Amino acid sequence: MAEAQTPKIYSIAAHRGFADALVAGLVPRYADEEMGLARLTLLVPSSRAARTISEAFIRHAGETGKAGMLMPRMVAIGDLDLDEALGALLDPLGASEIPPAVEPTRRWLELAQLIEVERKELGEQTLPGAARLRLARELGRTMDRLLVEEKDPDDLLSEAVLDMLGDLSDHWKQSLRLFARVQERWRSRLQELGEVDAARRRNQLFDRASAKWKVQAPTTPIVAAGVTSASPALARMLRTVADLPNGAVILPDLDLKLTDEAWEELGRAGASCEPGGERFGAKDALTHPQYHLKLLLSRMGIAREEVRAWHRSGISAAEPARAVAISSLFLPPMASRSWAQLEPEKRRLKDVRLMTAATAEEEAQGIALLVREALTVPEKRVAVISADRSLARRVAQNLQRWNIEADDTAGRALSLTPAGRLLGLLADLISRGFGPAQLIGVLGHPLVLRDEPEARAEWLRSLRRFDRKLRGPSPAPGLGPLREIARKGGVCEWWEKVEQVLAPLTDLPEQLPLADALDLLAQAGEALAGEALWSREDGRALASLIGDVRPHARLLNTQIEPTDLAGTLRDCMDEVAVRPPYGGHPRVAIYGLLESRLARADLVICAGLNEGSWPQAPGSEALLAPGVLRALGVPGAEFRIGLAAHDLAGALGAPEVVLSRAQRDAEGPTLPSRFLLRVEALLGELADESREKRMPAFLAKLDRAPEPAKDYPRPKPYPSPKQRRVDIKVTALDRLLGDPYQFYASEILGLRKLDPLAADPFSDPALRGTLVHDILDAWHQAKSVDAAVSIAEFAARKFAEAEVHPLFKGLWQPRLIAAMERFEAWIERGIIEGRDVLATETDGSMMVQGVKVRGRADRIDKLADGSLAIVDYKTGGPPTKKEVAAGFRLQLGLLGMIARDGAFEISDGLLTGEASRFEYWSARKKDGEFGEIFEPLKKSERQSGLSPDEFLPEHERYLHQAIDRFILGGDPFTAKENPDYPGYSDYDQLMRLEEWIVRVSNAQEESDQ
Repeated sequence: MAEAQTPKIYSIAAHRGFADALVAGLVPRYADEEMGLARLTLLVPSSRAARTISEAFIRHAGETGKAGMLMPRMVAIGDLDLDEALGALLDPLGASEIPPAVEPTRRWLELAQLIEVERKELGEQTLPGAARLRLARELGRTMDRLLVEEKDPDDLLSEAVLDMLGDLSDHWKQSLRLFARVQERWRSRLQELGEVDAARRRNQLFDRASAKWKVQAPTTPIVAAGVTSASPALARMLRTVADLPNGAVILPDLDLKLTDEAWEELGRAGASCEPGGERFGAKDALTHPQYHLKLLLSRMGIAREEVRAWHRSGISAAEPARAVAISSLFLPPMASRSWAQLEPEKRRLKDVRLMTAATAEEEAQGIALLVREALTVPEKRVAVISADRSLARRVAQNLQRWNIEADDTAGRALSLTPAGRLLGLLADLISRGFGPAQLIGVLGHPLVLRDEPEARAEWLRSLRRFDRKLRGPSPAPGLGPLREIARKGGVCEWWEKVEQVLAPLTDLPEQLPLADALDLLAQAGEALAGEALWSREDGRALASLIGDVRPHARLLNTQIEPTDLAGTLRDCMDEVAVRPPYGGHPRVAIYGLLESRLARADLVICAGLNEGSWPQAPGSEALLAPGVLRALGVPGAEFRIGLAAHDLAGALGAPEVVLSRAQRDAEGPTLPSRFLLRVEALLGELADESREKRMPAFLAKLDRAPEPAKDYPRPKPYPSPKQRRVDIKVTALDRLLGDPYQFYASEILGLRKLDPLAADPFSDPALRGTLVHDILDAWHQAKSVDAAVSIAEFAARKFAEAEVHPLFKGLWQPRLIAAMERFEAWIERGIIEGRDVLATETDGSMMVQGVKVRGRADRIDKLADGSLAIVDYKTGGPPTKKEVAAGFRLQLGLLGMIARDGAFEISDGLLTGEASRFEYWSARKKDGEFGEIFEPLKKSERQSGLSPDEFLPEHERYLHQAIDRFILGGDPFTAKENPDYPGYSDYDQLMRLEEWIVRVSNAQEESDQ
């Protein structure tokens, strides 16, 4: 009787570099003088792995001096880790009797419809479109996860699942019920279509291949390399491959040095514990880097002792100095006790450095410096591995300062690319309205008229003028207010073109077909950007996405609310990774964790080693409770942590390794990765030797000038006499005396604060003040014609006409109208007492020492004694008497001086006279009612402030002082001359306040002492 053949299964240690070691062993074993490796079929986990192995073949040919070689046929059978997209694989083997796989997008949209049907039958509330589609995506992922583990809908009714239902909370029970019912409906739907899920079809393809090869072994060799998925169907096929006469299975980094006790401590790893199926023990070390490989071997029915090391034919490879330390690093808890007996040399991670940065930006800069230094060594290859895509982008950007283009092979989400952002911004306009920020983002997008430089330049000039007028509080919704803003900016013709593009995106129904919504977005995007929207890799990915979703959405009549369109589109684009075309630096690569598998480099930098990044937080299934998954015999979410640990263990085998983390990221302080903590714990007192201290020290000098910058002096500009001769506004005199620099910046330089886009309309006093002044002025004009005009009705009509944000109206209209009704009552009472309104919103001026002083009075009344009353309206709190006496609020006094020494313009001539009353009419709430009259004069000796006799003379003194010093004199316009002045902060950045204010304040305190 012939002896049973031993399965041919091998492992390549991490330090050898899987792809290079694989090729070095394949060539002498399978190469043919005439056909090369063309007869070999290589089963690899993914298309990325195929590219990595192809590059290793090219390097091998160069090292051996061969002119070329026919490479093997590579079949990507798919990494069945759920982070990978599912698809139809292994079709090259042929399987006409196996039903075709349902198209993934169609399945997603049909599942959304089935969810809505089930929720109605269960009496649950209808979900919005985006939430429904998002739930359908999650449900599909859960279904695929169960299908990968060969679990059918009937398994949800198994005794193990039913026994633990009583321990579940109500929401888990509801989720399980919904999942089971939708899955049953979907199974019936698949029977109607004559199709199967892609994951099920892949399992059938694996089983078919296994059955075919067992009956008749292929005449050509078949090797499975780098496959680590423990899918039952795939495990069965791999076992078949290992048993083939010309077959072999090669695993990456199976730790053959791990003790038997530690191997057993990993847990059952799917081994059957009772009739009826597999179980995963509660104490299984799911987070261990070797666990998924033990699970794979268990399902293949192969003992670890049967696995041999893969070497070049006839040549063995030496273990690296740190092999024992790497093996010890991830030992399970009980086996970790052996650390205490490890000698220092066996704990030492030779050529492994630990780098800690203060912030994520500093970490990216430090990594870029390490890469830049490594590239000075000829032929040295560098790989940066990180699960944090934001950190990867930062590293790539920092490398550009040395003209190093590093491709992030993990790619970017389509939603973050130029084409994706443009379509996403257009979707935001539909979902959230024409907000200023979104509108400017769309119209100023880099793709708009990109291929027409002259037209784009003119477009941007018009956009800037429109942008200036748009800044400030958000306008009312709709195109009408925007059209008026364009008219004020003098860009009506340009706006007509814009409106032709954007008009179809407005006035949409409460629900519309998803396909029609995508048509609207594509048409608007093309109208703005033309072919530039689709011409590059991100545009092609976007076109593919739309071309995939649109026909299925139209076929199924998928409906969506316009408010949900932006979120739905972003979810779709986040699922698509756009990878850069070739053209980056040939010796630098930036990888995600999946992309880094099988790769090889001389220096590997593992970046972002923080909890939540590496490893990422294990997210639970949205629909099935962890207990249900355990009862079904499906590994829990912690399984992914073990994969991340395996990725790190593989990276630690590189010749040089840097483990990097930042103490803070954009959200706050971070926690070091559990893997990094184990490294530090293993090293113990040796950890300090492994610290990377050079690069953090270089960072402090990277952007620093050779000599420290001199202290920035307190600004004291000296304009020329000609420049000083400017008018003085009544609202600017206190600024001139309290903070001369502000006056210099605003009145001499003519600088004005640029309001933000979509400024908060609720806290903007200028908007409230303008509205109140305009309404009261118009009401007085109307009242002069019809004395019966009521302020409440008049103001309500004006608010309706005003194109302001509706939320502003809702918040402020009742308050302001209530205050104005009190104003109306006070005015009517004043008429009875002989007080008459002479003018509103009237301009006046006077000449003082040859300098023009000008201002606008909100209202001027004539009192019964013939004198004038100057009234100023305030929507907030009025100035205090103390502030007026200190020269910080001089507006009313100067208006009184203009009435006395100059004149105000009124419809029938000029208005002059002696002012005896000065009043602030405020709309603020006091004593439970809106509206207040405040006089800044003291009425008794016990009060602070200026008496009626002192009021105008004191204002006159302040005015002459300012003119003598600054307008006609030569005093500098010193910044913050009076630190007590409660002025605006608009020019603080211009004067670089933070650079000198503390130094000046300290010097002042020392002089006072």
